[in-house]
Amino acid sequence: MGVKGFVEGGIASIVAGCSTHPLDLLKVRMQLQGESHVPNPALQTALRPAFAGAGVAGNVSHLHIPAPPPPPRVGLVSVGVKIVQQEGLAALFSGVSATVLRQTLYSTTRMGLYDILKQKWTDPHTNKMTLDRKICAGLVAGAIGAAVGNPADVAMVRMQADGRLPAAQRRNYKSVVDAIGSMAKSEGIASLWRGSSLTVNRAMLVTASQLASYDQIKESILETHVMKDGLGTHVTASFAAGFVAAVASNPVDVIKTRVMNMKVEPGMAPPYTGALDCAMKTIRAEGPMALYKGFIPTISRQGPFTVVLFVTLEQVRKVFKDL
Repeated sequence: MGVKGFVEGGIASIVAGCSTHPLDLLKVRMQLQGESHVPNPALQTALRPAFAGAGVAGNVSHLHIPAPPPPPRVGLVSVGVKIVQQEGLAALFSGVSATVLRQTLYSTTRMGLYDILKQKWTDPHTNKMTLDRKICAGLVAGAIGAAVGNPADVAMVRMQADGRLPAAQRRNYKSVVDAIGSMAKSEGIASLWRGSSLTVNRAMLVTASQLASYDQIKESILETHVMKDGLGTHVTASFAAGFVAAVASNPVDVIKTRVMNMKVEPGMAPPYTGALDCAMKTIRAEGPMALYKGFIPTISRQGPFTVVLFVTLEQVRKVFKDL
């Protein structure tokens, strides 16, 4: 029975992850808007001819160049159009192999563990599970799932963000396997768990809010006889659960994306020393609402993702019911 929960959750998660991948990519690109350490290739190119014949390095040090104004923040549609124009339609699926691996490791684990805990903690007399137990089950399942899936998560973020870098600085990973191998070789095995504390925290919030709220809302709908147990109930409960999960997880998700995507140059201090440092620098430079950057694509993705996830899960459960 326990294994079945992992299989059912894994299938539903992979279907949901692949179908909403472009929205996840847009979310990542929007979350990275405004980072001050991203190089300005136009400025660098403009400076090279001016100093091509300069023989004295000191002349350069005394030149004061005003900092370029921050790029305008653009919305979901504008980001999508820009990506298609500059990188092609296929760019919307950059890192989809990492999404498949991430869902296979992370979501399969969290969905399976939540199902096991749900069975153990459900009252046998009432056949119900209290909300606090649902939340606890989500927290535990999310933490373990995130720890297992972090390497694929790092690879996915980097592959999705690669197109925004100047061509000479892109990592150009061929696949998720190449990404993980390259990171392990050039940055060490520990780099595969970069931002893992954030991944775990986000996964705990997402899993607890998403799975617990879906079960709770679905039960409330059925108990009040607003709707019968069917597609309408599944869609309503899952979309509401997606909204709750998006609100709860977005700030952690922004910090996670930036920490995972940061490029550490040899001999140079990293842009962020950790999650707290990233959060403080982001708030100081861009304001508190920067932690909700990408919220529109987050909810635009989280809503459909959660709907596809639970609707697919309910259908897969019907297929596996008698197995």
